[in-house]
Amino acid sequence: MTQAILKAPTLKAGVVGAGVFGGYHAKKYVELPGVELVGVFDIDLERARVLAEPLGATAYDDMAAFLAAVDVVTVATPAVHHAKAALAALKAGKPVYCEKPLAVTPEDGDALVAAAMKAGVPLACGHQERVVFQAMGLLDIPEQPLRLEAVRRGTPSDRNLDVSVVLDLMIHDIDLALALCEAQPMTVDGEGAITRSESLDWVKVEAMFENGFIAVFDSSRVAEARERTMKVVYPSGEVEIDFLARTFRNTTPFPLIEDFTETSAGKDPLGQSVAGFLAAVRGESPRPVVTGEEAARALDLALAVEWAAGG
Repeated sequence: MTQAILKAPTLKAGVVGAGVFGGYHAKKYVELPGVELVGVFDIDLERARVLAEPLGATAYDDMAAFLAAVDVVTVATPAVHHAKAALAALKAGKPVYCEKPLAVTPEDGDALVAAAMKAGVPLACGHQERVVFQAMGLLDIPEQPLRLEAVRRGTPSDRNLDVSVVLDLMIHDIDLALALCEAQPMTVDGEGAITRSESLDWVKVEAMFENGFIAVFDSSRVAEARERTMKVVYPSGEVEIDFLARTFRNTTPFPLIEDFTETSAGKDPLGQSVAGFLAAVRGESPRPVVTGEEAARALDLALAVEWAAGG
């Protein structure tokens, strides 16, 4: 199956989930070269048609028929359904790009990684902030950080309430911390509260890693205003990032890319992330931007955060 995909001049792509994020992914497949959007699956066939037909694709509510029509699959359903859809695609031998979080239980995360390995196909996850880090050059700093402080707050919304703020918002910063620190997390301490949904709506925790690195994560989906900031402390200086303003301050001796917002990755992190997945599928890249194994590691720490915060 993998060799057939590699030889395909144009990959046939399908999107599972016809909601907002499904729409974003479907349009990326329309825009990117070497790939064609051929199908959209949703349990609501009419909803699938609304997304698929204007883009020249076919709507499906039959998963088997959908999987038979495509070469690669993006899963953009609500998070609680990620694992079921992704596992079906992987068992059918299809490379999968799964929106974050990879799953909502460690067992499901591990099952997806194992299924991708068995099928011999790439499994990618949509932690798009990693693309921004790469565009800035932050992943190239040759020092292990000492401390990271991340704030990610959003105003109340009815979206993504199927999971906690940890799996909705904070997991972006968890993935970034794990990308920067080579050591394993040891302890997590913190607090949180449920204020408007059935799971944690705000959380603040501190994670200690084996090498002494400390990561402080502060996330809310019930804030009065949006805020997305991060400070990374190194032995030689600090990097402070404002993700909303797309600016940073760097006091380390290591140069970062000042005009990263003008790069293709800086302008379109989602497009770059999907393109990286497709490059891995074709064998043009050894890996996608974020692998299934990395996403499972982020999920494990996120669930430890939930437990520490009382979720």
